[in-house]
Amino acid sequence: MRCLHNSLQITCCSVTEEKYTMSNKQAITVDGRTIPYNGERNLLEVIRKANIEIPTFCYHSELSVYGACRMCLVDVEGKGLLSSCSILPEAGMKIRTNTQEIRDIRKIAIELILANHQQDCPSCVKSSSCKLLEISNKLGVGKVRFKKTQKEAPIDISSHGLLRDPNKCILCGDCVRACSEIQGIGAIDFAFRGSAVSVLPAFGKDLHDVECVECGQCARVCPTGSIIPKFEIEQVFQALENTGKTVVAQIAPAVRVAIGEMFGMKPGTVLTGQITAALKMLGFKKVFDTSFAADLTVMEETNEFLTRKEKNKDLPLLTSCCPAWVKFAEQYFPEFVGNLSSCKSPQQMFGAVAKKVLPEQLNVKKEDLVIVSIMPCTAKKFESHRPEFSEEGIPEVDYVITTQELAAMIKQAGIRFEQLAPESMDMPLGFKTGAGVLFGASGGVTEAVLRYATEQLTGTTLESVDFHEVRGQEGLRETKIEINGEELTIGIVHGLKNAKRVLEEVKKGKRHLDFIEVMSCPGGCIGGAGQPVTFDDCTRAERTKAIYETDKSLQLHKAQDNPYIQELYQNVLGEPNSHEAHELLHTEYSNRKRISDESIRIIVGKNEEKLSINVCVGTNCFVKGSQTILNKLVNYIDNHNLKDDVEVKATFCMENCQNGPSASVGKKMLSNANFDEICAEIEREAAKLHTTVS
Repeated sequence: MRCLHNSLQITCCSVTEEKYTMSNKQAITVDGRTIPYNGERNLLEVIRKANIEIPTFCYHSELSVYGACRMCLVDVEGKGLLSSCSILPEAGMKIRTNTQEIRDIRKIAIELILANHQQDCPSCVKSSSCKLLEISNKLGVGKVRFKKTQKEAPIDISSHGLLRDPNKCILCGDCVRACSEIQGIGAIDFAFRGSAVSVLPAFGKDLHDVECVECGQCARVCPTGSIIPKFEIEQVFQALENTGKTVVAQIAPAVRVAIGEMFGMKPGTVLTGQITAALKMLGFKKVFDTSFAADLTVMEETNEFLTRKEKNKDLPLLTSCCPAWVKFAEQYFPEFVGNLSSCKSPQQMFGAVAKKVLPEQLNVKKEDLVIVSIMPCTAKKFESHRPEFSEEGIPEVDYVITTQELAAMIKQAGIRFEQLAPESMDMPLGFKTGAGVLFGASGGVTEAVLRYATEQLTGTTLESVDFHEVRGQEGLRETKIEINGEELTIGIVHGLKNAKRVLEEVKKGKRHLDFIEVMSCPGGCIGGAGQPVTFDDCTRAERTKAIYETDKSLQLHKAQDNPYIQELYQNVLGEPNSHEAHELLHTEYSNRKRISDESIRIIVGKNEEKLSINVCVGTNCFVKGSQTILNKLVNYIDNHNLKDDVEVKATFCMENCQNGPSASVGKKMLSNANFDEICAEIEREAAKLHTTVS
């Protein structure tokens, strides 16, 4: 399946056999049929184009080719059985995909996985989208002939947003590559060898204790239930049944264009009214729209940006809507914390406003008002627990459930969602403009800000509200917008690895930007880890298309035109960026950088003046051989009588994961370090300390 799309037009197609011609020179033969190829990155993609479904676990279109699961084996004439994901098509190839030998090998592979796999399928939240279950059924695996060889491992529940069950891991490596290749973090990786191999955070720690930002992209690509969003369904049900509590909901823009997939509907089906009806049936007192708070965010963030631009201070402004991105910036780029918008995210703005105005309107105590956020994102769960987003022990947002969780609640309650008549959200916090809805797609925050900034800078009414320049699917986009003689240079980023690249270039003066929108998930919130599971790029594109169509369908498209936002300023906030607005809607972010905070002193050194040597043994560096380097260094130092002159530490993380193994000698950081290079640097620095190396 190939997907061709722009910001508004989507075409998904598969090539039919009628288009195949023997005259096509770039063609292979698959099961007796001639199949042309053109630009596919491997044999697997060519075969799938021919409407032949080859099973895979470790292959994902967004990730590098890994070739671990061996499920995609095909018989290549003259070469034998090969993994189709890891070889290129060659003209004239003759391929067989469905022989007895191939079927037997695939079944054995599945049985070996199932032997150690926790088989609680009926109670597993991933059962409806589990690739292991799907492939097992397709291959007709009726029994497992092998005994369990692994001991049961503890489940990691430390994270606010994610649950990690190693007993369901099939070692496909999708989570490892997503964390590294999409997000550039490497919070998890392979550890140990042979039958003991596992996917773990560094040193076997819990996710909460390593550099994980809880974006959940690992959960999004996991084919089983090894990593999943951490469900809070039972807590929400309990709150709904508590007669002493008044429970209200806010719905994020991306949820309404995706939840239908959980009920067999087409991707991109907009179901705002049906979600509202279902929530009312579940017992929610009021149903509101996070897009209202997104409109409020536009007002605050735009004024903040224009003020910074006028003063030429703290630029580029970095958006703060995405909590995974904010945590990433705090961990890896604390020097840019001052560049982050001080605005709370729409989720937290909504919670803050709701806890201030609704108790009086609903005649309830603040502590008895329960705010439930329905989000496409797992990091929103983490965000709601940040201490700065609570007052006197009362959180702004009490519970965060994902799109998946809401669908599960609807099903548990026996509600026939697909047959519900739509209902209206409650006013005033349920009213929104198209600008607020745009927050669900990458580039949407930027476009909403531009719709307001243009009117602020020109003093005239904006007639055409569309800014196509900021739309698109690329993970890194840059554009220039001229408004009333003022040129604004804007960056739009999704995927934290792209964010890292941009900030590094800004630091080095290679890229000059005024405003940078960052979303951690591919495509923005529509690709969040809490959304229905999909392995189809077209699905994400259809969700994005629906976001823009929703904007078009609304009467108002600019945040500043929302009458209830204006009313809120008149009655509560005064004006954008006022003292009252800052007290309620803004926050501060902090330095979370962890360099050498956790280290093990290997060699202490007796001399007063010592050479400091650090070797990173975090997950990424460890698997790249840093432990071996460290052991060799200890022997080297001992053999050269340097023990008194050096201090050697094994450091947990040096925040240089993509360039490991990492080490430092004195003040010099060494990337992609090797033993000889480190020793050479030690000799140079030792000479400065007047140390003779024998």
